[in-house]
Amino acid sequence: MHECAILSTRNEHADAANALMIDRFPGKQKVFYSFDSVDDDLCNNYPLDFLNSITPNGLPPHELKVKRNCHVILLRNLDPHNGLCNGTWLVVQGFQNNSIDAEIVNGQHAGKRVFIPRIPMSPSEDLTLPFKFKRKQFPIRLSFAMTINKAQGQTIPNVGIYLPEPVKRCIS
Repeated sequence: MHECAILSTRNEHADAANALMIDRFPGKQKVFYSFDSVDDDLCNNYPLDFLNSITPNGLPPHELKVKRNCHVILLRNLDPHNGLCNGTWLVVQGFQNNSIDAEIVNGQHAGKRVFIPRIPMSPSEDLTLPFKFKRKQFPIRLSFAMTINKAQGQTIPNVGIYLPEPVKRCIS
């Protein structure tokens, strides 16, 4: 499975395809929920239900579903010297409440077992949010499907394209 991927134009399309695939993937599922907060929100202007419902670019989802042997992609540079870079593909080998045991499947560190911790993350300069958002979650997302942008620089022998809505043609 590390030699194929579904590419789509938007995160929400990739997330929908990933949700469908993980439900069909064999094995026992574990769901990890993020801890979301807003800096300097003393009056609680942003309810947790709202914060949990958003997934800014570059952040993992609030509800992360994984199963043993499913493929995920790393969203942050955790330890570049040991192969844990943004875009690294991993296979989940096991999980606890605060760590995921995984094996690197691409690059010079392929076959190496690693532990992925939950970490606090903020979106990079997301101009659509009027507040400073933080999410504590595992810095991974399922990689059955991903955006075309996330796949840049990857070597994927077999690719499917998922386009649930028309693609607009831009002429410059």
